[in-house]
Amino acid sequence: MSSAPLSPPFHLPPEDRTLSPFTGYTRAHWEAAADGLLHAAWKWATPGRALLDLPGRPSGSGVRSDGLEGYARTFLAAAFRVAGAGGDDPHGWLERYADGLAAGTRTPGRDDTESWPLIRDHTVFGQPMVESASVALGLRLTRPWLWDRLDATTQDRAEEWLRGSLRHTPAPNNWYLFPYTVAGFLESVGRGDAATARARARAFDLLEGWYRGDGWYADGDGRAFDHYNGWALHLYPVLDAHLCGDGEPLAHYGGRLREHLESFSLMFGADGAPLHFGRSLAYRFAAGAAVGMGAVSGHTPLSPGASRRLVSGSLRYFLERGATGEDGVLSLGWHGPHTATLQRYSGPASPYWASKAFVALLAPADHPLWTAREEAAPSDGPDRVLSLPAPGLLVQSTRSDGIVRLHNHGSDHVRPHEGESAAEADPHYGRFAYSTATGPSSAANVADNHLSVSAGGARSVRRRIHPLGAGHGDGWGWAASWHMPVFPGQPPAVPGLRVESVTFVRGRHELRVHRVLGAPAGTRLEQTGWATAPGASPHSTLHGLHGWESREEVRAPQGTAYTRWAVLPRLAADAEGTAVLVALASLTGETDPAPATEAVSAVDVPAGDAGAGDTVEVVWSEDGALTRIAFGPRAPAAAPVSVSVEHGTR
Repeated sequence: MSSAPLSPPFHLPPEDRTLSPFTGYTRAHWEAAADGLLHAAWKWATPGRALLDLPGRPSGSGVRSDGLEGYARTFLAAAFRVAGAGGDDPHGWLERYADGLAAGTRTPGRDDTESWPLIRDHTVFGQPMVESASVALGLRLTRPWLWDRLDATTQDRAEEWLRGSLRHTPAPNNWYLFPYTVAGFLESVGRGDAATARARARAFDLLEGWYRGDGWYADGDGRAFDHYNGWALHLYPVLDAHLCGDGEPLAHYGGRLREHLESFSLMFGADGAPLHFGRSLAYRFAAGAAVGMGAVSGHTPLSPGASRRLVSGSLRYFLERGATGEDGVLSLGWHGPHTATLQRYSGPASPYWASKAFVALLAPADHPLWTAREEAAPSDGPDRVLSLPAPGLLVQSTRSDGIVRLHNHGSDHVRPHEGESAAEADPHYGRFAYSTATGPSSAANVADNHLSVSAGGARSVRRRIHPLGAGHGDGWGWAASWHMPVFPGQPPAVPGLRVESVTFVRGRHELRVHRVLGAPAGTRLEQTGWATAPGASPHSTLHGLHGWESREEVRAPQGTAYTRWAVLPRLAADAEGTAVLVALASLTGETDPAPATEAVSAVDVPAGDAGAGDTVEVVWSEDGALTRIAFGPRAPAAAPVSVSVEHGTR
């Protein structure tokens, strides 16, 4: 599923396959990785050490903000490294950050070599607010060895700069945790006041509203569920409570983290890869931050050996797949550089939010996280299917190839106040499925794992996702949703047009069922499968079982984060009015898999009366089990939608 492992461009200790039989990594590897990444980044520091101007494409916030980002995000890695070692700092990292803090806050806002940009509202180059949290957290973690040794003037200047995050408006999502983190630091050093109390209370209130259950927060008032759950929405409040030693908040937020890890721990492939899903994927092994935080705080359902297996597997996965260039600097991408993975706000230093994974180093050397023998990760075990009704997600893993797949029927990254525009379509949210072994095709190519409606020559996109439920049993599960297809150009939507979708999974197989309502005359429907490298593992298959008329293989020349060039299967059919379509998809890394066409022995879609519901019945060849999917009566576009799924013996 990947090329031969690469060696990172810095020294790591010898593997220890006795203590760590899965990854070979120990705590010493984590310290060496942190030091290697820091040494590489610090080659690009300004003379006064206030900015790290890493090479590469500037972000939309400008190069000065990017330089602050380089300082702040690497400071996180250094702070976890030194604090976890009880202040031992053999490379003198904290002296560098102390010098940079003094230089950057001396004349903030000035256009010179060292001055940090001022913190403003998120609508006015607000990126420094994000970095203020990393600076504050770094200072809090290293207080005895850095902050307490600063002169009073530097402390006052640093406080004044940080307070900019308390006076300005964050973006309406996890950004509210940045002034919260700044406030937590100021209060920890005796500089709290009404402003810090307000910032913390506001964040607490928002977190309660964003919590949707199953251990998952929405990233704001909409339905964005992604890796920000782990590296932001859980990390900041749990770490704050852990550092405070505050039992009640730690129990509250730690309990949610524990529940989150029940599902999230399954979202790493056997090779260590996290799911390629959502935004800011250039942060890479930051995906392991929640696992490390759970182990450090004690709020985790995982054993210490399984926790280390996950975090070390993720770190090793990226270090061996070119995440750093030959100079040791983390690149903007996934394995190596990959433009289609990025957002406009991504700058050369953005990948260093990966530093959050080093929260695991807060567990000292004698902690069970480092002394226990590595144990299997959830994806190393038997096939698993797990439904998450709150976020509308369905997780599917297979032991034979270690691949984890995520079927998306609930996460869309569309804010409640926004309209649905095809121009804002995001491949990292709008697709029906994602995995640890594939990435979505780019917006410029044919969309993978997508049901498109072609009307007037334009293919639709999927924006706002309305979940209809999810469930699972022994070895099977399902999730369902509906969406209104939206089109580029005018008109953006077709009156009465709606797509209702169900994904049912069993083993490596994915039953994809769609009911299209209100299709105008001349409509063309297309269903695509997984985008993979031609002739290589993993393999992607897609077979029409009902309603589909033709099949072809199409190209995605811009490739994915996993392959420079990709192909994907596509089914097509003409439709008008109501259409029910059934397909069987598969993504597998098995060397000689049984033909997917043999998985199903019978499909029945009885013709219903006008206005009645529609039913799909599928019989599985392996054991004759029956899956029955029933769509509710065909109602007006604004009416509630219902779907039911049953599975069992006939």
